[in-house]
Amino acid sequence: MKRFFFILSLMCILMASFAVPVFATEKEGSITKQEQQQIINVAHRGASAHAPENTMAAFQKAVEMKSDYIEIDVQMTEDEELVVIHDTTVDRTTNGTGAVGDLTLEEIRMLDAGSWFSEEFAGEKIPTFEEVLDAFRGKVGILIELKSPGLYPGIEEEVAETLKERNMDRANNEKIIIQSFNHESMKQSKALLPEIPHGVLAGTSWADVTDEQLAAFATYADYFNPNQNIVTLELVNRVHVAGMQMMPYTSRSQEQADRLFHLGVDGIITDYPEHVYNHPVKNN
Repeated sequence: MKRFFFILSLMCILMASFAVPVFATEKEGSITKQEQQQIINVAHRGASAHAPENTMAAFQKAVEMKSDYIEIDVQMTEDEELVVIHDTTVDRTTNGTGAVGDLTLEEIRMLDAGSWFSEEFAGEKIPTFEEVLDAFRGKVGILIELKSPGLYPGIEEEVAETLKERNMDRANNEKIIIQSFNHESMKQSKALLPEIPHGVLAGTSWADVTDEQLAAFATYADYFNPNQNIVTLELVNRVHVAGMQMMPYTSRSQEQADRLFHLGVDGIITDYPEHVYNHPVKNN
C-alpha cells in the first residue's frame, strides 16, 4: 500500500511540473549561440541604416547581411498598383511631392528614391510589390506591412491575390508574415490568407494592453509587435501565454537590441541587422 501511495504521489508531482507554464526570465550578460540564432532578425524597410529605405538596394543589403526577414511597407497608387513605400506621401523619400494614392504607377516610377539618402543611390526607384516578391522570395523572409490600408479599399484582396498567383499563400512557405497597425485590416487579411501568419502592430498607447485584448488578438494574429518602448518582461510573458510571438520595432542602437534580447522577445525589427548578430555570445 505504501508503494502504491508513493507512486501516486510521484505521478502527481510529475503532472504538476508539466502543467506549470514556462515564463521568460530576463537574461544577464552574454547569451548562447543557440539563443542568438533563435532571434528573428528583421531588417526594417530593408537594411535602412545602410541604404535608402524600402528600395531594392536596401533589401539586397539586408540579404547580404544575412537578415532573416526584410520588412516592407505596401500601399496602392491611383491606378490601383501595389508599391513599396512607407509614408503616405512621396515627399520625404523622393524628389517628388504628393500623396501615393493620388499618383499613378508611371508617375511614381519616374521619381528618384535614393538621392535623399546618398548620391551613391541616385536614381533608385520605388519598387512595386511584385518586383520585391519576385526578386527576394526564396532568398529571405518578407514581413509585409499594410500601410494605412484605410486609404486603399481592397488592398487586402490585392495583396492576397498577388501572393496566391505565386503560390506564396501556403503554410509550408513559412517565409511570409503580414502585419498592420490597422487591426480590422488584419482580420480581413487573415480571412483571405488563413495559412499565412499575421501580426498586429501596437504603438505606445497599447502599453496597458489587457489579457482580454491579447486573447482577442490571438483569434486572428500570430504576432503582437509593439513599440520597443513598451516592452517589459511581463508583457513578453503575457503575449506568449496568449499564444502569440513578439517582434518589437524599431531598434536603432546596440543597447536597444541588447535590452530586447534580455527580455526574451522572439524577433527584433531593426534598421541595423548587424546589432542582432553583435550581441555578446558565450561559449556553450
